[in-house]
Amino acid sequence: MTSTTTPSRRGLMLVLSSPSGAGKTTISRIVLEKERDSGLGLSISATTRAKRPSEVEGTHYFFQAEREFTRRRDGGEFLEWAQVHGNYYATPREFVEGELSAGRDVLFDIDWQGAAQIRKAAPADMVSVFILPPSAQALRERLVRRAEDDGATISRRLVNARTEIAHWNEYDYVLVNHDVEDSVADVRAILRAERLRRARQIGLEAEVAGLSTALKNLD
Repeated sequence: MTSTTTPSRRGLMLVLSSPSGAGKTTISRIVLEKERDSGLGLSISATTRAKRPSEVEGTHYFFQAEREFTRRRDGGEFLEWAQVHGNYYATPREFVEGELSAGRDVLFDIDWQGAAQIRKAAPADMVSVFILPPSAQALRERLVRRAEDDGATISRRLVNARTEIAHWNEYDYVLVNHDVEDSVADVRAILRAERLRRARQIGLEAEVAGLSTALKNLD
């Protein structure tokens, strides 16, 4: 989508990461619902992993064969890509840049590998939040309660969680997800504050100049 007018600000990429089961997907979904009218949209990733029964093509992911994914990756069509739990994930570059240029914000639900690539490719456009579970036991209970993975997969995710958590200090903000509602409120507060950063308000210079001129004319 494109804008027919000059946006008052450039959009931002709001990146949420966490180990599996810590709550980033639930938090992302609720934040998106509450902020949809404010110009926040979801970045839909391409992936080679199998579709879960609860997932919808084009809504949760774009599910692709590995050969097609590799072709697009090698052609530079992805802003970031990563291999996670034996599968590939990536973010289409053209869609994201179009949204940011039109003054809209894009929400990312991705792991630390993807976040690192986005940070390298577009640091000025990125706001990153890492979400921690309140405890190791709580993380395991959430994975079991989710009932979407078998025991071996849950064990592998718990092992991988240690690697993922080690990257917490690469993020702008870190939240401990004791309560989903509180975490959602915190993420929304971060989003509101980051939208007001001077560097993102690309129409601000002209507005201030106009205000200065108007004040001068009052003399």
